[in-house]
Amino acid sequence: MSTTPTTPTTPTTSTTPGDGRTPRVLVVWCPDWPVVAVTGDDPVAVTEGGRILACSAGARAAGVRQGQRLKLAQRLCPELELRDRDPEAEARRFEPVVAAVEAFTPRVEVIRPGLCAIPVKGPGRYFGGEEALAAMVGAAVTEALERPPVPDAVPGAVTVPGTETANDPDSDPNPTSQPEAEAETAPRTTPHAQIGVADGLFAAVLAARAGVLVPAGRTAEFLAPYPVGTLGDEALAELLGRLGLPTVGAFAALPPEAVADRFGPAGTVAHRLARGLQPRPLVPRDEEPDLAVEQRFDPPEPLAEPLVFVARTLAEQLHQRLAGAGLTCRRVAVEVACADGRTASRLWRHEGRLSATALAERVRWQLQAWQGMGTFTGDRGDRGGQAGFTLLRLAPDGLSPDQGRQLALWGQAVADDRVERAVARVQAVLGHAGLRRIEPAGGRGPGEQQVRVPWGEPYEAAAPAEAPWPGRLAERSADLWPAVVLREPAPVRVLDEEGRPVTVDGRAGVSARPALVVVRGREERVAGWTGPWPAVEYWWDQSLARRRARFQMVVGGGRALLLTVEGGAWYLEAGYD
Repeated sequence: MSTTPTTPTTPTTSTTPGDGRTPRVLVVWCPDWPVVAVTGDDPVAVTEGGRILACSAGARAAGVRQGQRLKLAQRLCPELELRDRDPEAEARRFEPVVAAVEAFTPRVEVIRPGLCAIPVKGPGRYFGGEEALAAMVGAAVTEALERPPVPDAVPGAVTVPGTETANDPDSDPNPTSQPEAEAETAPRTTPHAQIGVADGLFAAVLAARAGVLVPAGRTAEFLAPYPVGTLGDEALAELLGRLGLPTVGAFAALPPEAVADRFGPAGTVAHRLARGLQPRPLVPRDEEPDLAVEQRFDPPEPLAEPLVFVARTLAEQLHQRLAGAGLTCRRVAVEVACADGRTASRLWRHEGRLSATALAERVRWQLQAWQGMGTFTGDRGDRGGQAGFTLLRLAPDGLSPDQGRQLALWGQAVADDRVERAVARVQAVLGHAGLRRIEPAGGRGPGEQQVRVPWGEPYEAAAPAEAPWPGRLAERSADLWPAVVLREPAPVRVLDEEGRPVTVDGRAGVSARPALVVVRGREERVAGWTGPWPAVEYWWDQSLARRRARFQMVVGGGRALLLTVEGGAWYLEAGYD
């Protein structure tokens, strides 16, 4: 079903017209889309990172909420069925919705599966106004959602005619894997959509969640009751709360100059959003440069997998063209053409610096989504002439001036550019994962507090490094942090003076004073030791529960070792100089 959009009825004395620089946007929002994209009986929930990402209506009725830990959710709803998130299934399942919206304008922006947006100005005039457009889009989307989903092709295989090879952040108004897809049947969770219209994308997303059409010029009034956390900046929201400004309206009432002076660029962007304006003023351009990159295939390429590899190279070329033009890009259009004349394109949003690997992943998802819809299949199942892909094109969209980076005193930013180019050459030889960087992560041991991430890939720690970690190793410093950290702890033996194994009981009691450490068959006499530092982790989840204790021991030559005892066994975790 589709929620009928309405207009706010709250009386107002404001008659100020909308800001001419802020375009009207229509958003289509499909709630609980990660749940819609997977199979399962209600109540069902989709999980990611050990927490609930999205859940069905039956699960919510039992008290399950986004962000809950799995054990709590299962305690609230014992019959809850858990499913891992499937981003590829989400993209495939959402493609009919996007196609239905695309019938009204080709300028469809997929913010994420389950959420897309279109500009209102042109389509609104053609279809008789915003309300008529919203009603027609809602009816088209409802019809698309009521059609049964197309069964998936073989996982990882995408074909074209002529070949035989075959949290959702939706509950977060400011959102934000690679599991193999299983054969899909009609999901038990009934999908539906809500339509919203407002000035700017930010307000339009909230309007879609409320199912309303916000009149032009009244977006700030519509946003006023929302909490400041809605603006998406947690640190700013916490500060505004302490200053007695708990709502968006209270924040919007501040003078722009005072906000810029007190909160800086991030506060200025949030303040513009709070007032119903674009996050930054539009920069008019007389002629937008053609920065698209493409690869033609002659003869046509019958398989889709080579297109994914080509997309990586095209993405690198796209970065170079953007940098040469002094521009940055927040969206990219993926366009393909086939030998039989069929073409398809889709806009994908990607916040921050575009990663070549992330873009290649989106190309793969989009190709699988089109394959699932039968976009490249003949109407009667025939091959329709010569088969294969003839073109892959990546076109930047949403261009804005690149503000650049502040050079350090000794030209550090220039050095960073040289490093990036050198890394690209090394990765071309060793592969994408052949060169990694170290990122801080949450944990108690040295091996957990830093992770290796392929160079150029974005990283978001599953557990924040700055969170409290009782029992963690001492803070990093030149004299306290281990010089060598083993990737995998090595088994060792710890013996007392009589040659008996040293044990640690459940109360962290040591059976005897450690006298010898046997590392790879070599005995090292213990000159001094300290510990234990016990750590009990995930006691509420038997699958993740761990009980460990760490020791620091000084052996011959003044070397120090970091040892861990777990399950009655000793391990060498790291070494000090």
